[in-house]
Amino acid sequence: MQETFTKYEKARILGARALQIAMNAPLLIKISKEDLEKIKYDAIKIAEIELNSNVLPISVKRPLPKKKEEKLKKIVKEKISDEKIEEKEFKEEEEIAKEGEIMELATPIDEQEETTPDNSEED
Repeated sequence: MQETFTKYEKARILGARALQIAMNAPLLIKISKEDLEKIKYDAIKIAEIELNSNVLPISVKRPLPKKKEEKLKKIVKEKISDEKIEEKEFKEEEEIAKEGEIMELATPIDEQEETTPDNSEED
């Protein structure tokens, strides 16, 4: 089975294998002397040939996202009727009304009083 690698994984694999080949590691595939001369004994090209022929014993571990099954099961188990939802909403509205402040509308007189002291300070 041909495993597909991302371009970053390929770069990492080729770089690591090319370094091994440059440090005189044995080749995993037989390449004729003529072919080696054609590629000028380039370690990266040799590593690329090995990667394309699927002889490299490399596996890539990719982290997968964790599944959120537990939370989904809890939500499904809790079935709330429409009446309970309405009761909760009504209670929340009452609490908000008790705690909330009623704001008064600003009158033009209040706004004029606030702006007059500022104008006198600028002069």
